[in-house]
Amino acid sequence: MPVSKCLIISAVLLVAGCTGVPDGIEPVSHLDVERYKGTWYEIARLDHSFEEGLSNVTADYSLQDDGSIRVINRGYSEEDEQWEEAEGRAVFVDEENNGHLKVSFFGPFYASYVVFELDEDYRYAYITGYDRDYLWFLSKTPSVSDEALAEFRTVATEKGFDLEELIVVDQSRNR
Repeated sequence: MPVSKCLIISAVLLVAGCTGVPDGIEPVSHLDVERYKGTWYEIARLDHSFEEGLSNVTADYSLQDDGSIRVINRGYSEEDEQWEEAEGRAVFVDEENNGHLKVSFFGPFYASYVVFELDEDYRYAYITGYDRDYLWFLSKTPSVSDEALAEFRTVATEKGFDLEELIVVDQSRNR
């Protein structure tokens, strides 16, 4: 097989792999977009370069006419003393009620957004990506009880996440 064909196949597999679900993680099957939309506050996360150094992080979700979801992620950079914002687009991978979506902030490149825990009142959501290096605890309020954070840690540990690098996000500018 020619090298260029191998590179194309490898690139397709890499991008496809970024929209999968980690083994042992089940997306929620009851995601109601109308209830999910709005502003969510990032309570805790495993850090990555695209969020490094950001505090007061929020994600705002709104339904668009084409059925996709507009995503606005916003966070404050203490180092730069300014707000940073990124706009993306999310679409369901399977059925609309399934908590497995793919989100893109960079054109045709998508990554998994897997809601694997969601309380019945839509106050808390636990999110992962295509592997266990990605983990977020989101809340509809900028602060949560110690019990809610402890429950998140327990569930995440039971699901196989390594919480050694977990960051509890400062939300003091959003209170």
